[in-house]
Formats: sequence, C-alpha cells, structure tokens
Amino acid sequence: MNQRESLPTDLPVSRDAVDDPVAATADAHAAEPQAPQQTSAPASPRAMGQSHIHESARAQVAGAAHYIDDLPEVKGTLYAAPILSTVAHGTLNGVDASAALALPGVRGVVLAADVPGDKLLAAFAHDEPVFAVDTVQHIGQVIGLVVADSVMQARRAVRAVKLDIAPLPTVLSVHEALKAESYVLPPVFVRRGDAATGLAQSAQRLQGAFEVGGQEHFYLEGQIAYALPLEQKQWWIYSSTQHPGEVQHWVAHALGIDNHAVKVECRRMGGGFGGKETQAGHLAVWAAVAANKLGRPIKLRLDRDEDFMVTGKRHPFAYEYDVGFDDTGRITGLKLQMAANCGFSADLSGPVADRAVFHADNAYYLSDVEIASYRCKTNTQSHTAFRGFGGPQGVIVIEAILGDIARALGRDAQDVRMVNLYGQDASSGRNVTHYQMTVEDNILHALMPQLERDANYRQRQAAIAAWNATSPVLKRGLAITPVKFGISFTATLFNQAGALVHVYTDGSVQVNHGGTEMGQGLHTKVAQIVADELGVPLHRVLVTASDTSKVPNASATAASSGTDLNGRAAQFAARNVRDNLASFVCGLDGCGAGAIRFEGGQVISPKKVRPFDDVVKEAYANRIQLWSDGFYRTPKIHYDKATLTGRPFYYFSYGAACSEVVIDTLTGESRVARVDILHDVGHSINPAIDIGQIEGGFVQGMGWLTTEQLVWNDKGYLATHAPSTYKIPATGDIPQHFKVELWPEANQEDNVGGSKAVGEPPFMLAISVYEALRNAVAAGREGRDATEPVVLMAPATAENVLRALGKLGA
Repeated sequence: MNQRESLPTDLPVSRDAVDDPVAATADAHAAEPQAPQQTSAPASPRAMGQSHIHESARAQVAGAAHYIDDLPEVKGTLYAAPILSTVAHGTLNGVDASAALALPGVRGVVLAADVPGDKLLAAFAHDEPVFAVDTVQHIGQVIGLVVADSVMQARRAVRAVKLDIAPLPTVLSVHEALKAESYVLPPVFVRRGDAATGLAQSAQRLQGAFEVGGQEHFYLEGQIAYALPLEQKQWWIYSSTQHPGEVQHWVAHALGIDNHAVKVECRRMGGGFGGKETQAGHLAVWAAVAANKLGRPIKLRLDRDEDFMVTGKRHPFAYEYDVGFDDTGRITGLKLQMAANCGFSADLSGPVADRAVFHADNAYYLSDVEIASYRCKTNTQSHTAFRGFGGPQGVIVIEAILGDIARALGRDAQDVRMVNLYGQDASSGRNVTHYQMTVEDNILHALMPQLERDANYRQRQAAIAAWNATSPVLKRGLAITPVKFGISFTATLFNQAGALVHVYTDGSVQVNHGGTEMGQGLHTKVAQIVADELGVPLHRVLVTASDTSKVPNASATAASSGTDLNGRAAQFAARNVRDNLASFVCGLDGCGAGAIRFEGGQVISPKKVRPFDDVVKEAYANRIQLWSDGFYRTPKIHYDKATLTGRPFYYFSYGAACSEVVIDTLTGESRVARVDILHDVGHSINPAIDIGQIEGGFVQGMGWLTTEQLVWNDKGYLATHAPSTYKIPATGDIPQHFKVELWPEANQEDNVGGSKAVGEPPFMLAISVYEALRNAVAAGREGRDATEPVVLMAPATAENVLRALGKLGA
C-alpha cells in the first residue's frame, strides 16, 4: 500500500486514504501565486508535515546501509565469544580455560582480573560486575571472553572452558522475592486521599490478582560492539547503542581513563526498542577490556541464543488489587500492589517501576488511591528498558480493573471507561493525577467517542453478542481502550539535547545531533526540521552518524523524546546560521533582519531574491559564520524523586484503539480480526513515518499480550531462547482490517512543529486486544456467573486462554 504524501490539517487522517504524490505536488505548484520578479518568490512546500521516505530506505532495501558487522575490519582484528554461567546462583570457585587456550586460533581468555579500572560497571546502582567475580547471579551471566582469530574459533573454544560453580539457593519469581524481601531497590509507595476509607464507603467492591509476562526485544541486529585501540591510549568504539554517551562513560570507567579518550560512534541500529539503552554498554566494555589486554581491535557479536540468555527483557509484573466503585462504575477507592521482576541487578528497574506507578491511572482520575511498588530481585537476566518503559505494565492493570468493574455491573466497558476519564479542565475537580500533575490537554472526551462512531462500536457489540449466543465453539470479543502517555524522561536531567549544523560553501547542509537512529526515522525528521528552518530542499540536508566527539553528554534516544529534544536542538542550531545569513543580507539591502525570508532554496528580502547557495558563498567571502551549535532543555518539568510528585512530563500523548478478536474455546487459539486506531501525534512532522510507528508499536504490543511467552524452568534456565520457541508476531498475525487515523490537533505545548511523540504511546493501544480477549473468554465460560472477573494471564497463549476458560489446570 502506498504511503500518503501529504495530509490535511482539518480532519483525521486515514492510512487507507492514499494520494498520488506526483499529482499532489503538481497541483500544489499549479495553485501557487506568481510572484513579482526579483522582489519575492513562490512559496515552496515545507518539508515538515510531508510523508518523505526514511533517509536510509533506499540503502536498506538495496543492502547498502552499513551496520557494525558490515564495516571494513582493521588489520589484526580478533573476535570474542562470551563464557556464560550455567548456574542461576552460585559461588564461582574457578575457571579452567587451559583446553580452550590449546585450540587453534585462540589468542587469549579475558576475566574479571583483566579489567584495569572499576570491576563494577558504571551503572546507576553500581551493583553489576563487568565480569562475574566471586558469584554468579543467573544462567547466562558473562564470566569472561575467549578471543580468537575467527568468530567460530572463539565460539568453539568457549565450549571447552570448564567452570567450577557451587550452587546457592535461588529466587526465581516475584512471589518468592516478595516472601524473602529480595529487592534490587527499596519499595516505593504513592498515596492520594484515603484509600482505606474510600474502599470501606464504596457501594461495590472487587479484589483480584493477575500477572503479565516479560518480552524479548528481538531486534533484527543483535547486540554488537567493535573496539579499536588508537594511539596515546585513545579509543574508537563502534556500538549498536541507543546511548553513545553512556557507552563512552562505561568504557572509560572500566579502562580507568578519562571520557575524552573514548569516541563512540553509531550510524544506525537494526532495532533497539530499549534493549540497547543500557545493555549495549556491556558489550562495548567487554570488547574494550579484551582489546586493552591483547592490544588488538576486538569485535564481539552475540548470536541470537546468547542474546536471549545474556540480555534483559521487559519486566514481568504481578498485581494484586482491591477496588471500590459506585453503580455507574466510577472508582471510589483503590489499593494496588505492583511487583516487578527486575532480575539480578537494578539496571533501569527503578525508573521503569516508577513509570508503571505514574501510568497506573492511564486516562482515569483516582481520588483515593494507594499504590505499592516492589522492585524484586531474582536470579534471572537483569531486566531493562523496553518500549513504553513500565508504562504498559501500569496501563494494563487499570484497564483490567475497569473491564472487571464493567462485567460486575453488567455495563458496557466503554461507558465505564468514559465515566472514569480525567476531566477536561480544573472546574471538573478531576484533572490532577495521583502524582500531583495537572492534566491540561485531555482530548479523550472527544477522541474516544469519535473512534466509537468510526468503528461502529455499538452496532458491532450487538452483532457480536448475537454471534456468541449461537456459536458454541468460536467466541468473539470487542473492546476500546485509551492511552494517556507522559512524554519526557522522568529523570529531569536527561531532558536536554545538543546539535551541530554546518552549512558548506556550496549550500549543502550537514547535521549532527545526540540522538540515535534505530529505524524509527529520527534522522529523517531532524533533516525535515532543519530544511524548513533554512528554507532549503530536503535533499540538501545530510544527518551524520551519532558521535560522542561531536555532541557530548547526549541523553539516550528513549522516552519517545528523540525528535522533541534533538529536533528542537537542531532547529535552534539552524536558526543561528539562518540569523547570521539574514543579518548579512539585511546589511546588503538596507532592511531589517526580520524582513528576510528563507524559502524554496532562496533568500528573499523586500528588494531582491537570491539563491541560497549564492548567499552562502557571498557570506563566506565576508567571513560570516556558517555553522552553529544548538541546545534545548525541556521546559516546565520538575519532579521530586523522594515523593514521586511533581510534573515529570511536558505533555501527554493520547490515543485509542478498538480491537475485535475471536477465540476457539476448544483449542484456546485466538486471532485479531479487526483493529481501528485513532491516535494523537499533534501536527505530524512525517505522517507516513508516524503511521508506521503506530502500526509497528501496536503489533509489538499485540505480541507481548498474545504470543511472546518467556519461560524459565525451575533451575532458572530460559527455555524460550530462540525463534523456534519464542514467537513474535508475523505477517499472518496482522489483522486484515487495520485502520489508523491521526487526530488533527496540534500539541498545545510549544513543541517542535506542533508535533507530539509517537514512539512508545501506540504500544499500549494493544491492550485493547487483551481486553477483547477477556470479553471473548467471558462469553465462552460455561456455567459461570457472567459478572465474575476474568483472570487471563498475559500473554494470552492458547494454554492461558484455556485456563481462563476453566478448561485447563493452573
């Protein structure tokens, strides 16, 4: 299906509505007014708001886009493979690598003793060793490396390494961790009002418990790093990372050198999804330590099985709740316990669990609420960031609670959700979150009814009820769920960005910024922003590889804020260059700088129209600065980490999805039959990319809740560590009817181009699939009270659907 080339701003935009881009461009030019000669110029379509193709699309399709494993290797490069723990928890008594060292091509073994700097990674909690030292904490923990002349020689040699590990008691579930009070970080409690009184005075009350599983990132490009020692104790690290600045800091810390001696570069990743925010740093450190010991460049690439065994996943969560509500379904009291399985170290578990607390309300006002958040330590991989960063684990619990409230009351869940929405303004008395942030831009009172009408929700509910009444085996379910997702890093210090814009004497433009490209189109959007700021065609702007030697101290490309932060910084840098040129031209023409316009590759003053390229050449000849830096810090945000209160988010992104599913009550199999989405991206910078992100995020969320099941056995071994046993959604899982429309309003906050973030919020739209599945299960439970809660563990695999139906034991 062709992507849209341009989008109206007065109506929601459908992915199904396709324009002819050639005709649209021709029509646009035909409608342009003719300008007087030499005094003005025809307006040119802006780059922003148009569906330009991804900047690397042609190279990727042709196989010409370089990833780290495609780079030419420096002479003398060696290859490393990891030595992995085979025990979930134990005392490491010794490593016998003699047999491995005797094999052909093996050049050395690297262990904790070979780390010249700190033996612990420079992670926030400082609780994770570079290589295992005295103990091992999970099966798959990296104990060291074998380095050889080839990848396969290194991997074969690893199998010859003998480990002496004495087993210790293990903690493998959140329930065991809660009982043992095993935590990577202290529990956190957030309260508003009086939950106990609210519950006691509620007209009705429900209790429940359920769990949601983790999720493997399954990026197409696995974790990889290439460490090159340079002269005078300097280093060049190629890393597939969302956070080059952190990789720089971690490598320097492990080598015992200054940050300025380490350059980290990343042109692109083959997917990240949060899995390369911190954990790409591990590979870079391991490779650098090996390169430091052997004095040779080292490449380390995990194969898929190793990647599964070594790296962390989305945090699995377990919930217990006690909710009170009135006869309309409005929540009047809530006690909620959320227990996150964090794995063996803190990693990013603190902020992940915090965001789950922030999003436990989703779109709903909670007057009297008490939330307990436990960050459980288990002997598994250290779980980490994943698209949504705890938000999905917060949103799903309140949506499940509202679904059960609707069932208990015999009401349509859409009505129950609407009655619980945050108010639209202060007069409602219902627009302040449980963490004391005011919701100022709530559009869900308009967006959700619009989606309800567009998707024919009421008519389809009636038709599905009639179907289910006459279909003994196949049962259908339908649900609408919204999302309200806060945009900004909850750690305020990360909400900053820098960029460089260089205009060369031929008029071409180069941009470098602190963000990273993982396929999401960040570089494309930044180029569009800079092109419009300078008034040049998009093809004249080139965005170069993320590089710590160009933009220092950059934040991770995460929290959906890549374009918000880096796009604005690049805009400011381009604006500085534009202002320099405007001042130069106004001096030539004797006018004010504000009268100078940059459009269509031309510089327009009240007296003359000049080609941009000519102005640049003349400005250079007059020693005018043609490059600049730009810096941006997100305004308005503040956050008290001790009390979890304040305004952690600059704004909210909104959306809603209506999903229809069908289940087979004999086998437990399910299918998503239809999806309608109405999502808020503000004024889209690139509609095609945004729609693609919405579609991809939804499908990834659908996988989390339906097929992607992680299974650890009773020894702590991850049994689902390959595509043969771990099932991500494939093309056959995409619903035949999959419609995405964009909400037309601009961001009310002063964000770049009036846009809103799009990376993470759509992921949570897939919770509508989970709720639709629970509705289908409710229709298929024989001899059960229809008002009973539906306990469906996620992911809703065939086995879990059968358990929810009461046809399979726990």
